[in-house]
Amino acid sequence: MKSKVLCVIMGGGRGTRLCPLTKKRCKPAVPLAGKYRLVDIPISNCLNSKYNRIYLLTQFNTASLHRHIQESYRFDSFGKGFIDILSAEQTESDENWYQGTADAVRQNLSHFTFKDEDIFIILSGDQLYKMDFRSMVNHHNKLNADVTIASTLVPKERACDLGIMRVNEDYTIKEFVEKPKSKEIIDSLVISDKLCGELKDVCKLNHCLASMGIYIFKAKVLKEALKLNGSDFGKEIIPALLGKVRLCSYVFDGYWEDIGTVKAFFNANLMLTDIVPAFNFYDSSNFIYTNAKHLPGSKIHSSSITNTILTEGCIITNAILERCVIGLRSIIREGSHLKNVLMMGNDKYEGMDDVKNNGNNEKNGKPPLGVGTNCQIYNTIIDKNVRIGNNVKLSPDGKPDGFTQGTIYVRDGVLIVLYNTVIPDNTVI
Repeated sequence: MKSKVLCVIMGGGRGTRLCPLTKKRCKPAVPLAGKYRLVDIPISNCLNSKYNRIYLLTQFNTASLHRHIQESYRFDSFGKGFIDILSAEQTESDENWYQGTADAVRQNLSHFTFKDEDIFIILSGDQLYKMDFRSMVNHHNKLNADVTIASTLVPKERACDLGIMRVNEDYTIKEFVEKPKSKEIIDSLVISDKLCGELKDVCKLNHCLASMGIYIFKAKVLKEALKLNGSDFGKEIIPALLGKVRLCSYVFDGYWEDIGTVKAFFNANLMLTDIVPAFNFYDSSNFIYTNAKHLPGSKIHSSSITNTILTEGCIITNAILERCVIGLRSIIREGSHLKNVLMMGNDKYEGMDDVKNNGNNEKNGKPPLGVGTNCQIYNTIIDKNVRIGNNVKLSPDGKPDGFTQGTIYVRDGVLIVLYNTVIPDNTVI
């Protein structure tokens, strides 16, 4: 009997490293590239791989994520596909919330419909990459692996931030070290010349194989593995399985970024404005799916726009945009200059008088949605539904990491203006 492939996407923990963007939403719900959410990436990879049985495990700040999934992904009744949202719950047998990735799967095992011969793909909800999971499943089956870990080549200088594995020439994993710190240990984990020869098209000297946090399990092996002590796959379960089951590596040679910090998130978004970005949304054979908004095209009046992504429904008037990602329904008014800015956009429009009068038609003492006239905004993330008045200057320059002023923060050298913030005229930060 042919095995089924079931995909399990982790809905993310508290997302403290991506805070304050995760104050009111979980990591997978954070907007990406102007019109998507981070969770759209693993879901699209599953669907493009023809795997449409998907479980999404959620726990913290889930409202916007649940709403996005319910509005975006609807399957017909004939294809047997689904995205089943499983939130953390207290039961008579377990009163704890999810303690980690493995614990989240453990607590939901009874909700999954599967047989021992089926295959589980365990995925993160906050990474940027494109992968045909069928290739990894074929590799897993060809090697008769019990568990397969997707890995990517990283310079040994980055090894201390990731789970690193030593892999034999037959792709079996010999050693697994979580975030090694010792130079001697890292040097010992550099990929061997022989395996490098096998991967000659992608391999580089002085690189290590890092876990991508993507795992394939035989269903029977997953059940047994979750009986072990430990709440996290990478830190506890996988190392405990070493030498006990057939543990193999699959080497992925495409772009992959773990969007775990503000800096990584900001850089990944601005990278998309490059002429040939490392991650390609412009791919007619591998769509990235999301919620269709049915918005009008963006309208631009006498503006200078360089290396910028402009999504639907925006109105830009006599502005200068340099290396920006401008989200849905954004309004930027006369004389404003934005450079290295991720603007997440708005959830609604206000009256056209606010647009026509260049933001001078204030209501209840608040500037209208969007950016006012003659503003200068650099190296900044502007969250959703922000109101920025006229003659405002925003930049992280000269401010220490950890700077906080109301709902405005500096993290990793990036200024962040939180959701629903109101910034009055003539503010300088």
